[in-house]
Amino acid sequence: MESGILNMLKGKNKKSKGLIMIMKTTKIFGAAILSAIMAIVTMTGCGKTSQKTVSTDGSTSMEKVIGYLSEAYMEKNSDVKVTYNPTGSGSGIQAVQEGRCNIGLASRNLKDEEKADLNETVIAIDGIAVIVNPDNPVSDLTMDQIAKVYTGEIDNWSEIGGKDLPIVCIGREAASGTRDGFESITGTSEKCKYAQELTSTGDVVQTVSSNPNAIGYASLASVNDSVKTMSVEGIMPSDETILSGEYKIQRNFVFVTKKDEELTGSAKDFFDFCMSSEADEYIRKAGAVPIAK
Repeated sequence: MESGILNMLKGKNKKSKGLIMIMKTTKIFGAAILSAIMAIVTMTGCGKTSQKTVSTDGSTSMEKVIGYLSEAYMEKNSDVKVTYNPTGSGSGIQAVQEGRCNIGLASRNLKDEEKADLNETVIAIDGIAVIVNPDNPVSDLTMDQIAKVYTGEIDNWSEIGGKDLPIVCIGREAASGTRDGFESITGTSEKCKYAQELTSTGDVVQTVSSNPNAIGYASLASVNDSVKTMSVEGIMPSDETILSGEYKIQRNFVFVTKKDEELTGSAKDFFDFCMSSEADEYIRKAGAVPIAK
């Protein structure tokens, strides 16, 4: 049809010839625009696919540790993005099992049944701090007193040197690695009487800071000036007392990976970086204790 129209126009005057030229020019210009658009789309697509991602999922107590390590690694590897999904230790372990992330984060060691198809690698040691409101005059408790407080045997601060006020026990949800570590060490597993069971370390710290009667436990790496950290049997949690074992309420920070699927590419490179001596300074900045390399 187009050739017929052109043939009709060929017998016309200069105006017709001009129209022919415009039609041809429009076709060429349109094709050039289409080619340019396709090139931009292709370039954009390449930009997206060249971005490598390492996904981590799990313990909220490890937020600062994984944050410092991720930032340090991404500064050296600008083409890699390390993501973190703070779902809790139990959920992070499950995410690895189901292939939804590269590395799971657990603030506890794996259970025997979990070790069947998963590997655990300790990257740091963390003290679990016992915390109270800054206005609370009590500053030290024994392991036995802590256990009795959380099981309800001691339910008033006056029984342990405080004011005549009821004790409000704050803890973590059942799947939490922090809760598992705390209860295992204090011998209170499935015996604790919580006023509140919260889903993150940050929530525990905030709740204790706003309640003068509260007591809680939290990763030492996440504790700030809004709460008071108590000594346990006269020992304050620190790098030295945690490494020496003097501070008794401590647990491991663990990377969880699949046994039948070795990490490759950026995921393996990030894992190796976190296990290197170079990572120690970032682990310390996060408030945890590096393991001996």
